[in-house]
Amino acid sequence: MMSTACGVDFGTSNSTVGWSRPGHPALLDLEQGKPTLPSAIFFHDEDAEISYGRAALADYLAGYDGRLMRSMKSLLGSSLMEGHTEVQGRALPFRTLLAKFIGELKHRAESAAGRRFDSAVLGRPVFFVDDDPVADDLAQTTLAEIAASVGFKHIEFQFEPMAAAFHYESQIDREELVLVVDIGGGTSDFSVIRLGPDRATKLERRDDILANGGVHIGGVDFDKYLSLATVMPRFGLGSKLTSGKDVPSTQFNNLACWHTINLAYSRKAWAHLNDIYGEAAEKDKLALLLGMVKERSGHWLAMQVEEAKIELSDAGHAVIDLSRVAPGQSVDVTRAVFDKAVGHLVDKVEVTVQDVLRKAGVAPADIDTVFFTGGSSRLPLLRERLSAVVPSARSVEGDVFGSIGAGLALDAMRKFN
Repeated sequence: MMSTACGVDFGTSNSTVGWSRPGHPALLDLEQGKPTLPSAIFFHDEDAEISYGRAALADYLAGYDGRLMRSMKSLLGSSLMEGHTEVQGRALPFRTLLAKFIGELKHRAESAAGRRFDSAVLGRPVFFVDDDPVADDLAQTTLAEIAASVGFKHIEFQFEPMAAAFHYESQIDREELVLVVDIGGGTSDFSVIRLGPDRATKLERRDDILANGGVHIGGVDFDKYLSLATVMPRFGLGSKLTSGKDVPSTQFNNLACWHTINLAYSRKAWAHLNDIYGEAAEKDKLALLLGMVKERSGHWLAMQVEEAKIELSDAGHAVIDLSRVAPGQSVDVTRAVFDKAVGHLVDKVEVTVQDVLRKAGVAPADIDTVFFTGGSSRLPLLRERLSAVVPSARSVEGDVFGSIGAGLALDAMRKFN
């Protein structure tokens, strides 16, 4: 049966749209023949042109004047969501920003499918916001309102690890008790669920779900702490003022985190940074920071850090290029340094998994399979620690960028067909 609805995985780093059709891949091509669309927008200063995805990143790297926005999903549930940013000399509400991207996602999916999608299942993290149910509910409501504003008339939600579980379930031939580990760009989400061919045909899966849980830690956080530990000291983090006090860390934290980089470019931030430069004991480092902010190269630097993080998933060593913001300089990073920088984040993820197992009422030995999905699930330290929590379970890696979108497509067929 061909589904009349789609599944939308609006991700922190990458987004996909799934559509169930017999004999065809679940994910629709969204850009350059690829099923992933990087969650990025570039607003050109010289005209009204807006670029999305890889094209947005390419335009930014090519040096066009404008404003790059990434990790927009991180705004949901935050105090920033009802605010705005300056684009092309005008105030752009963040709600409008998200609507532009999700609207483009819908348009590209419909062009690839050759049909309209009025119904959709949207993925959501188990928690948009940790330990704040009111803010969490508001985040889902906001996302639903934005989706409705771009033309989705019938909207359902599904937890992202549950969607990944449905995708895995379509590939197995026996019943299993599965721990789904979804480490995305902005959140880490987990489910303990019974899966199997006989269960896959059920419309209501509530009895199969033993527990869900999550924590607001993801790939952008690993990027942030890698940057703070290795790159930002080159620009003055940890250095002193002439008074003997530490250089304030606000600007470094903003520049190390994808969705706050643009805050460092405001007039107020620029004036504050110049005041700090006047009092800095190591002016050469702060001069590099001033140059980076003046040239709005924070996103470029964040991309170098992100590339190093990805490289360290497979290698024991990486080099972070600083040439665009600090000519002739680079930073050598070992796996050990990276593990130390993000160790406290992995600790929280491990504790959350242990808590989910307790909520499910199962012993670690009861888990048959750990299903890993999400781009940041490939981090070796995280794999090692979580595999140690359930040592007798086999580890399976899904499509780290596509499992959720494919699972949402299956859920959309069940819910709307």
